[in-house]
Amino acid sequence: MKNKLKVYRAIHSITQEELAEKLNVTRQTIISIENGKYDPSLRLAFKIAAFFGVKIEDIFFYEEKEKTFIT
Repeated sequence: MKNKLKVYRAIHSITQEELAEKLNVTRQTIISIENGKYDPSLRLAFKIAAFFGVKIEDIFFYEEKEKTFIT
């Protein structure tokens, strides 16, 4: 899942550590989400969106990879 978390953090001038504290998660969780290595739970995605005052789909979006079909 792709996301714009880093962009929203920059807009609000908040560090990864500060955001992690506000959401009660580790900085590593924020780093992993931003790098696309971890998809947050639905609960955490809602918390992130609420923190920034936006809808979940403003921050997170699914980008399907091309499927390769063997015939």
